[in-house]
Amino acid sequence: MSLIPFEQMPYERLEEGELRRQAGEILEKLLRAPDYPAAKDAFMEMQKLSSHFSTLSAIANTRSNIDTTDAFYAQQREYWDHLDPVFEELQQRFTGAMLTHPFRPQFEEMLGKQYFADGELAQRSFSPAIAPLMQEESKLVMAYDQIMAGAQIVFDGKTLTLPQLTPYKQSPHPDIRKAAWCAEGEYLMSHAQQLDDIFHQLVKLRTEMGRKMGYDTFIPLGYDRMKRNCYGAGQVEAFREAVRRHIVPIAAALKRQQAQRLNTSYPMMLSDDSIVFPTGNPLPRGNAQDTLDTARNMYHQLSPETGAFIDVMFEGHLLDVLSKKGKAGGGYCTTLPDYKVPFIFANFNGTAGDVEVMTHEAGHAFAAYMARDIVALEQRWPTLEACEVHSMSMEFFAEEWSENFFGADADKFRYSHLASALTFIPYGTIVDAFQHEIYRQPELTPMQRHEVWKRLEADYRPWLDLKEIPFYQDGRGWQAKQHIFQAPFYYIDYCLAQTVALQFWALIRENRDAAWNRYLSLVKMAGTRTFTELLAISGLKTPFDETCLQQIAQTAQQFLQDFPTEKLR
Repeated sequence: MSLIPFEQMPYERLEEGELRRQAGEILEKLLRAPDYPAAKDAFMEMQKLSSHFSTLSAIANTRSNIDTTDAFYAQQREYWDHLDPVFEELQQRFTGAMLTHPFRPQFEEMLGKQYFADGELAQRSFSPAIAPLMQEESKLVMAYDQIMAGAQIVFDGKTLTLPQLTPYKQSPHPDIRKAAWCAEGEYLMSHAQQLDDIFHQLVKLRTEMGRKMGYDTFIPLGYDRMKRNCYGAGQVEAFREAVRRHIVPIAAALKRQQAQRLNTSYPMMLSDDSIVFPTGNPLPRGNAQDTLDTARNMYHQLSPETGAFIDVMFEGHLLDVLSKKGKAGGGYCTTLPDYKVPFIFANFNGTAGDVEVMTHEAGHAFAAYMARDIVALEQRWPTLEACEVHSMSMEFFAEEWSENFFGADADKFRYSHLASALTFIPYGTIVDAFQHEIYRQPELTPMQRHEVWKRLEADYRPWLDLKEIPFYQDGRGWQAKQHIFQAPFYYIDYCLAQTVALQFWALIRENRDAAWNRYLSLVKMAGTRTFTELLAISGLKTPFDETCLQQIAQTAQQFLQDFPTEKLR
């Protein structure tokens, strides 16, 4: 298939009646198949329908995110949000038939046993009874997205979105930093009641979903929706406690050193916490196009596989990374399976985050590109913590090209990138602990939820003094984290993945080529194994092994302590 630029990819709506008709006919073919070849043909037909559904949905969603003011694609996004639970029900019927099919042994030879294990898990995560609730959930998430994307903050004589405000929040000038943080806080506070209301409704809806699926709370359903197929809430809780014991003290020591470099008080205000060096955080050399050009050159040098991948991304216009008015916030990678290509969405703003998000999302996109020919769409992505290993580890592989991205700021970037990997883990843990408490006690009021967040901040980020900005002082900081609204229980995946990615960081320092070969073999397995199996096969330690967390933290801490102080200015 020839490469079609993203903006030229045709878009149409799949009408619900036609979707139901096609899926119903395919299911009948599977059930009536007289032999395995006929059953396999039905399976491949369902794969083709799933591919087309996913592609059209991704096109509509991405074009809507690129311009949230586009009324046509806003309507289309709402339509697909309505249709998602419908198609999930149709897929569940098909999966249920596969699980009990007389030709299952032959399918297991073709697809592997993991496909069926995941299929059994998927059966627990959906019922037609919760489809209307899922549709309401999507509407609430979209309302949240519109609030965050609709920010028009007048600052420095300009009208800025939230991503465009970020460089000011990292200014080496304290007054500018503080003013930018306050401007963001004022915008969020002006919508605080709406954000409280949206989340309150989401908690109510999700709790009702959990109960309709036979659980006391949403938490077990949340884990099923995250497709957690090799660990549970107990292991995640133990991981959070290990973070408190082993990571928080190291992170606090790093932050105390940061305060000393900045000659500021400790605990630090948010506006001081956001800047690592007194002369300013590392900045990419040149403009956004220079960052993209450097990334393209880097991937050509890294390996033949990444060189071919990045050419597809550029030639297919499969990146939209510039921040602009009306664009949704954040960054992500999605896939367009009809075309066997990924798509990267981001918001460059002139900070080091541009390089980080580019290499991070390219890690996801490269993994998707390498998995493009795996037969079952369901197995082209592993579970999300494994996906985040792909992306976070790619960030560390890119460090070899820091001079190309940052010029004279290369050493500052290497230090801050590693330090932020450690200090991020406590924050990610807060997000996860917060969600467990909220969904365990859905009756909490908005004010009580804020108190939970404040307590967790004090436990896991003792280096912060939040009194500078009322929005954060009130315990509302969680409202700025889109994952809490959009994808409950996702965020701990970043922490688990960072623990693995730091293992890759250590391996790269020993032998980059050997580390890359191990990474490449991990990526190629895609979703054909569980998270813990992928790690074991790749010779990596599981994050649930407390000694793993302790060892990688101490290794990284030693590297940062030995970093030449003359480079930390």
